[in-house]
Amino acid sequence: MFSLAALPGVSGGGGGAPDGGEPLPASGDAPPPDSELSKAVFQHGVASGDPLPDAVILWTRVTPVKAGAVAVTWQIALDAGFSRIVGAGAVLTDEERDHTVKVDAGGLDPGKTYYYRFIALGGSSPVGRTRTAPRGGAGRLRFAVASCSSYAHGLFHGYRHIAARLDLDAVIHLGDYIYEFGTGEYGSARHYEPAHELVTLADYRARYAQYRRDRDLQAAHQQHPFITVWDDHELANNTWKGGAANHTWPAEGSWEVRRAAAQRVYAEWMPIREHPRDAGRIWRALRYGDLVDLFLLDTRSWARDQQADPGDRAAIEAPARTILGRDQEAWLRAELAGSTAAWKVIGQQVLMGQVPQDLNTDAWDGYPAARQRFFELLDEERVRDVVVLSGDTHASWAIELAPAPLDPARYDAATGRGALAVEIAVPGITSPWLTEEQARTTEPLFLTNPHVKYVDLWRRGYAVLDVTPERVQGAWFLYDAPERPQVDEVFAAAFAARRGESHLRREEAAAPAMDDPPEPAPRLS
Repeated sequence: MFSLAALPGVSGGGGGAPDGGEPLPASGDAPPPDSELSKAVFQHGVASGDPLPDAVILWTRVTPVKAGAVAVTWQIALDAGFSRIVGAGAVLTDEERDHTVKVDAGGLDPGKTYYYRFIALGGSSPVGRTRTAPRGGAGRLRFAVASCSSYAHGLFHGYRHIAARLDLDAVIHLGDYIYEFGTGEYGSARHYEPAHELVTLADYRARYAQYRRDRDLQAAHQQHPFITVWDDHELANNTWKGGAANHTWPAEGSWEVRRAAAQRVYAEWMPIREHPRDAGRIWRALRYGDLVDLFLLDTRSWARDQQADPGDRAAIEAPARTILGRDQEAWLRAELAGSTAAWKVIGQQVLMGQVPQDLNTDAWDGYPAARQRFFELLDEERVRDVVVLSGDTHASWAIELAPAPLDPARYDAATGRGALAVEIAVPGITSPWLTEEQARTTEPLFLTNPHVKYVDLWRRGYAVLDVTPERVQGAWFLYDAPERPQVDEVFAAAFAARRGESHLRREEAAAPAMDDPPEPAPRLS
């Protein structure tokens, strides 16, 4: 794959210009980002991601007027006016990487807000705002958690609301960032580009380009670093290691070729730190001081066995059945056993808690042996204070994770005895599950499960995870009818677990926002 690091002039924190390029502009020399030229060059905005205490990924894409390599300079500063630039560099990009740019900007200070921009072809990008992870003691962290943004089901109001929350440390996106369907195949509020189902490299690139022209999504990326994993629709519906429900051979060609194309484009367009040896590996760990160790998993394409038919109990209950793969399981065991952080947060794709009334074999309910191995890991390694984050279902859930939640001798819903972790699952930004009427009759059925503390099956939105050394709170902010031009979010519910417990208690309000958040990045009209 095309690599910026292999090109002349790449810098992780110093100046210089690529061969034949222009010198880096000094503070104040950048063209205005709201000029027509700047808008034409940087149509897809900016983004940042995967924060470390001393580094963060910076991303943009340039839209060239002709074929060939383009020289791009970047700057990162302590202020939005770039009077205190602390890092700068230069890169080349071309068609081999779809003219995307990804820089691992290093030499930064921990737990600090920075501002960044790119300059190319006579234009300047919007100013992005990002934040490094803390090192050592951390008193509080706050993350927005999102998933499932079907462009065809409406406007991305949730991203706009996330952009307005200036005290977030990052946005954790649990997948289905794009959908691969063609126009009219799943939702009809907006049309897709291309209009057909995604199969080729060019198809996936065009769909990401369409998504990243959305101003609400641009705003969320502009204001916050993203930490991302893919789910199935970045590739194809109900992906597993050897195929997908939405892939037909031979009509759509080789699954391996399609998967490689989708994963390549994901690496090009997302602000993710790529694995140095395996482009298909997204499972990784990020440290947030002594407060949070964040573990990102791949329950989709790395090693998942094919989804079983709900009536095939023998296949579902096979002892060797896996959703992570043995290597990822071993990595997770070692990481969790060695973690000294107050909270261990696991970001992954599909619902882990048991929901027997609706056997979803695409979720962990279809892989009970793998789930049992996870519970055994927590028990054997004496890992406590674990929060599992999940997406995929297009619904909001608060669940106590217990090996036997329906057995009163092994689990007590009133105290959390027998639970080993808690799960906070988030709805879709736009993607739907049930209608309001269907949800009103179905939600009470799910709440008969003693370990299911909260469920909302029809409203869209996102959650905010607020973490202190003493407790972790998940709060949901929801809305209906995303196809409408204006939608107000409402605080729906909050549940918190105290340190040393795996018991969720309802709280009357979301944790208060920071009194004096860092200044936002300048917003374009």
